Amino acid sequence: MSKTVTVILAVIICMMPMQLAADQFDGSVSLLCAVIKVVWCSDSGDCYPTKAEVANIPRFLKINFKKKIITATEEDGRKDVIQIKNIEHANGKMILLCSESSRGWTMVISKETGHEQI
Repeated sequence: MSKTVTVILAVIICMMPMQLAADQFDGSVSLLCAVIKVVWCSDSGDCYPTKAEVANIPRFLKINFKKKIITATEEDGRKDVIQIKNIEHANGKMILLCSESSRGWTMVISKETGHEQI
């Protein structure tokens, strides 16, 4: 029996409130993020660029660290709510472990800038 594994890589730009620009980001405030690039990879190793809509990823996301949720923005018109299962801190980064439906994924955010790290 073979199992198909699909990997979706998304490049996301996150922004934080201006008053935090000079301070280190610690997850105490929410972030607004935009998906700018999505790459879809199959278990055979073939990868190709795709659109966020094709990969079923909202184009804009809000990360609420206090509630441990990621939601699509109201402007996006989607009602997605993704649970953050765990938040880990290591080497100046915040690692979010998330799951939705039958897939799991991670997001790594720089604590210095608030930007996602690849």
